[in-house]
Amino acid sequence: MRLVIFTEPQQGASHDDLLRVAKAAEDGGFDGFFRSDHYLKMGDVSGRPGPSDAWITLAALAVQTSRIRLGTLVSSATFRLPGPLAVAVAQVDAMSGGRIEFGLGGGWFDAEHKAYGIPFPAVGERFDRLTEQLEIITGLWKTPVGSTFDFDGKFYQLSDSPALPKPVQSPVPVIIGGHGKKRTPDLAARFAAEFNVPFSKIEDLPAQFARVRAASEAVGRAEPPAFSAAAVLCVGRDDAEVRRRAAAIGREVEEMRENGGIVGTPGEVVETIGRYAEAGASRLFTQVLDLSDIDHVNLVAAEVLPQL
Repeated sequence: MRLVIFTEPQQGASHDDLLRVAKAAEDGGFDGFFRSDHYLKMGDVSGRPGPSDAWITLAALAVQTSRIRLGTLVSSATFRLPGPLAVAVAQVDAMSGGRIEFGLGGGWFDAEHKAYGIPFPAVGERFDRLTEQLEIITGLWKTPVGSTFDFDGKFYQLSDSPALPKPVQSPVPVIIGGHGKKRTPDLAARFAAEFNVPFSKIEDLPAQFARVRAASEAVGRAEPPAFSAAAVLCVGRDDAEVRRRAAAIGREVEEMRENGGIVGTPGEVVETIGRYAEAGASRLFTQVLDLSDIDHVNLVAAEVLPQL
């Protein structure tokens, strides 16, 4: 099992905050540092200093780190045009020496679209746009150098694109996630290196992974994507420290445990991680909500990672 630190900067974080956590994750032996791609806070937090752009953040971290994998869980197809997004991701992959992973979804948070003037179509159209974006972005990346790429879709049309620049990785790993029963597994089967189920009860994971396996077989894919999950992280040396960390993020210990949270003392969370592995996950995106608590990251690095 590999562990990733997953952050939610829209809740309030500067780049210096993210850099400290990314450095701690890299030094501690975590597999990756990922961030959400949102422009508006959620819940009763200030959100200050304000939102930050995911790919600008990752571009900076690409040259401020050296080993750790970097990516989005997940970028929204409503935020960017597919051609420029393919250029940006390829460039950041090159800046990182080939350490980028590209999570892309259809978008869901209506309020952030209203807050920043971003069109927010109905869910069916969002899935249609997501499908075309995946076709375009992956198509641009795999077009041979010296050839051009064309695409004639309902929402996007490209003509004689030089399909440059190319990422260092061939291909850049694509992550698709969600709880959908039909279109999401179909997209994962077609495009994803990894399929992620976010914030779900552990016992619900095998059924969703099975849908992706079935979709992969239906399209003739020899091996399904790798499977992963995302869950809130709240670890302490004893129960009092666990509860202190839960209170700092406005959560209840029992509620987090009931909903698949990686919560408890190091020994307890190793047991929980084992349950995720038994359910079929090979990587966990551990959601760290208090970015000022570097000791939290260091504790997991010192007392949990060596047991995996």
